[in-house]
Amino acid sequence: MCRGRYLFRGGGVGYTQAMRVFGIDCGTEFTGYGVVEMGADSGRLTHCAAGAIRLIKKETTPQRLVQVHAELTALMMLHTPDVVAIEEVFFSANAKSALKLGQVRGVAMLAAAGCGLPVVEYAPLTIKSAVVGYGLAAKEQVQFMVTRLLELEAAPDSPDAADALAIAICHLHTAQTLALQGAQ
Repeated sequence: MCRGRYLFRGGGVGYTQAMRVFGIDCGTEFTGYGVVEMGADSGRLTHCAAGAIRLIKKETTPQRLVQVHAELTALMMLHTPDVVAIEEVFFSANAKSALKLGQVRGVAMLAAAGCGLPVVEYAPLTIKSAVVGYGLAAKEQVQFMVTRLLELEAAPDSPDAADALAIAICHLHTAQTLALQGAQ
């Protein structure tokens, strides 16, 4: 099973312990993942891993869901995050697409729960605001800011991986703010 390493707690003004977050950008063709850690002393963000799970279109939905579950579980076991952050479902005009996306999200949550990890969810506008400063930012702007915030040499190969990293960064920023507010 997976295990978390640290919890983010306010130990005084400006002091926090390290936290590792596993971000997931659920999709029906590609499910992105990204692992980001915030250092205890510096509050510096560190890129640990990122990528995308490519789902094969010709496979049945149950086969694709099994693949997502198996790969996410293995990645969570490998990277030992403290928490899993997922984007909330957004409502679209296409109900069938929303249902398929909901299935992938459910499997991602199941993988996290199976690893004993807490799951937090963030709205797309909240994620973009936390990373870019503008809730209606374009994907390219999110990718650019993820690259800058994590001090990467190049943008992540996959936009899905960049979105997953953005979700993880959003949680780290939110948790740090809440910890600092609780310490005052």
